[in-house]
Amino acid sequence: MERKEFARRRKRLMNIMNIGGIAILPASQVCVRNNDVEFQYRPDSDFYYLTGFPEPEAVAVLIPDRQHGEFILFCREKDPEMETWHGRRSGLKKAIEYYGADDAFPITDIDEILPGLIENKERVFYSMGTDHEFDHLVQGWVNQVRVKARTGVTAPEEFISLGHALHELRLFKSRGEIKAMRRAAKISSQAHIRAMKQCHPGIKEYQIEAELLHEFMRQGSRSPAYPSIVGGGINGCILHYTGNSDPLKDGDLLLIDAGAEHDCYASDITRTFPINGVFSKEQKILYEIVLKAQEAAIKKVQPGNYWNEPHDTAIRELTIGLKEIGILKGRLPTLIKNEAYKPYYMHRTGHWLGMDVHDVGDYKVDGDWRILEPGMVLTVEPGLYIKEHSRGVAKKWWNTGIRIEDDVLVTRNGNDILSKDAPKTVAEIETIMSHAA
Repeated sequence: MERKEFARRRKRLMNIMNIGGIAILPASQVCVRNNDVEFQYRPDSDFYYLTGFPEPEAVAVLIPDRQHGEFILFCREKDPEMETWHGRRSGLKKAIEYYGADDAFPITDIDEILPGLIENKERVFYSMGTDHEFDHLVQGWVNQVRVKARTGVTAPEEFISLGHALHELRLFKSRGEIKAMRRAAKISSQAHIRAMKQCHPGIKEYQIEAELLHEFMRQGSRSPAYPSIVGGGINGCILHYTGNSDPLKDGDLLLIDAGAEHDCYASDITRTFPINGVFSKEQKILYEIVLKAQEAAIKKVQPGNYWNEPHDTAIRELTIGLKEIGILKGRLPTLIKNEAYKPYYMHRTGHWLGMDVHDVGDYKVDGDWRILEPGMVLTVEPGLYIKEHSRGVAKKWWNTGIRIEDDVLVTRNGNDILSKDAPKTVAEIETIMSHAA
């Protein structure tokens, strides 16, 4: 992402804040995996969205119309000894020259400096409740200002959640963001193709997961956007299955929900295919129902349509399909009204996508479903999950979990499927798997 884009984002947020406000954003903390081993560090999405700064132990402060600079960054100083052990630090100089801070101070000096920046401000923009330890620090800094009341210094009387304004900005993706998301989807699509080619009966779920991660890393994605779901047979009916440990059986389907992260932007793709490379008659029937529902739902991703229209469309198509094959019986309107599909389709058809796989942004405005607008990105992911011993369902349909998910950008004239390179028709999948080495 170009550095000037981060500057534009900060300016847009400060225009919303107006004079008299101060925004405080801490970087995410390093998390311990076990004992003295840490998880790979990933910046907090809000913090990174505004700064592009990738290191821990940092705090960004935005002060509209501050005479000596609006963007202040507290971060770690250069330290040759610590850098020998743990890697390079940007330091104060680079924080200004490369990351665009107007001022940079050592993070160790924040208790001395930040209260002075809060003095005489009317409002503090800060998201309480995310980091309880940092919440206490912010309250302490404000209290330091309050005790100076007799000297003529005023303290902020209003705390405003930073999330609403900032997340509204994040909901609409810029060209740079769309480029990053398109790349993430491209990498993920190729990983799904790799998984199809490497799949065969007897292989373990985690071996397929390894193929996905290999392709992610090979193409520059250092991390998946979320833990990969690789569920064969009945495991495909577990929506958030991440055990990924069972052998894959001949005659079963394999459901893979996996997406790469690129430049802190997520992709989220699900494909379902036969482990032996050929759909059975029953698998093909159910798969085509889900695919038809997804294609119909994607058509509803249009500017001016409501957020819920793709979901309502998917429900209708899934219910029609289940009724046609005899799993559901009754009048279509009644079946939909009574949510007769719920035992086989129990989740929503999509969610916002961006820096977080379940990205920020309101789904309703003033109690009504939001209207889709250009620049929004969402997933479209209907599915069917028919478990073993499903009541009133013929055995031939059992142990079948199917989900098809794509990442869809709302454009001025319609939509753009960012993940279109991931094959999803029966013919495409069977052809790819028939040519596997």
